[in-house]
Amino acid sequence: MTYREAIRSGELILNEAGIVDAKNDAWLLLTMVCHIDHTFYYVHIDEDMTEEQTNEYQSVLRKRAERIPLQYITGEQEFMGLTFHVNSNVLVPRQDTETLVEEALKVVRPGMRILDMCTGSGCILISILKNSKNVIGLGTDISKQALALAKENARLNDVQAMFEWSNLFEQIDDKFDVIVSNPPYIPTAVIPGLEPEVAQFEPYSALDGGENGLKFYQAIVAESKEYLTPGGHLMFEIGYDQGKEVSLMMQNEGYRDVKVVKDLAGNDRVVCGHL
Repeated sequence: MTYREAIRSGELILNEAGIVDAKNDAWLLLTMVCHIDHTFYYVHIDEDMTEEQTNEYQSVLRKRAERIPLQYITGEQEFMGLTFHVNSNVLVPRQDTETLVEEALKVVRPGMRILDMCTGSGCILISILKNSKNVIGLGTDISKQALALAKENARLNDVQAMFEWSNLFEQIDDKFDVIVSNPPYIPTAVIPGLEPEVAQFEPYSALDGGENGLKFYQAIVAESKEYLTPGGHLMFEIGYDQGKEVSLMMQNEGYRDVKVVKDLAGNDRVVCGHL
């Protein structure tokens, strides 16, 4: 099979499987298997791949056709211009979440302490620290597998960060200047109707926000003031329709200047305020 034939075959297989961006995914999987770039491809387009490459390419195409997320196959995802390792123990970092990082960077100053609750891959905390100076960061999660990956990502991006197990604030005994969180926020009944890549393969515990999707916001907001310094900031990623409810929770707990920030698609994405 030539490189040209491989791309055509890959796009056809993925199209038939209902993959939205079949051509792009077929190309990315080919580059992963063959370790090539566009220049190599066009120079060698009608040359044969090795039998080993052909077999491996067919194998990863089958995985993608089963709707396994592309990032779980390639093992990485870009976020805030950085590369993060990902696997099935964490959510795939999404561009929408960059809005939370950007809002946090507006308030982070040297000497501050940051808590990233429900850290997952660590992409939020690591991105904040990578773009800040003299800031101390702690990421917590209930998943030990996620924490292991977050530590790996900190090393990958040359960032000094601490990652520890905690069920929300259960193991927290310090105060922070900024608390950020992208908690599970999908209503339980909605999850089965999501794209197969999400519903079937991303970790359920990182998706399920309870009956109304607000369970973790309620718990975090209720306790957060005990763990923030005077004037400290609380910042959440939210679902597109949760801005009013989360804002009201924060206001009722005494947070000031609470606002909802939209992502690049124009959807409500972040709620933040300060004491």
